[in-house]
Amino acid sequence: MAKKTQSIEAKKTFEERLERLEELGDEIRKNDIPLDNAIKAFEEGIKLARDLEKDLGKIESRIEILMNGTETPDDAEADAADLGARAKAREKPVFGLFDEEE
Repeated sequence: MAKKTQSIEAKKTFEERLERLEELGDEIRKNDIPLDNAIKAFEEGIKLARDLEKDLGKIESRIEILMNGTETPDDAEADAADLGARAKAREKPVFGLFDEEE
């Protein structure tokens, strides 16, 4: 069942997945949600947030390439890998698309 869920999620647009993440956040904030449902919603939200952050890293990489001129595909892949590694190193998802480097 997990593979089917992943393939369905992969077909959704960035905006659809972001909207789902917002829905999950609203659901978790309800006072009358059973703990089991809250945990499931939280798990789904964490997975979505990580996937969205990975996609944002790719988008940032593409924007940097466009703003800085052309690069070879190998350079772009290296930049994307570097952004992905930095995203994994963070303790929580961050969605600062144009934040300055730390």
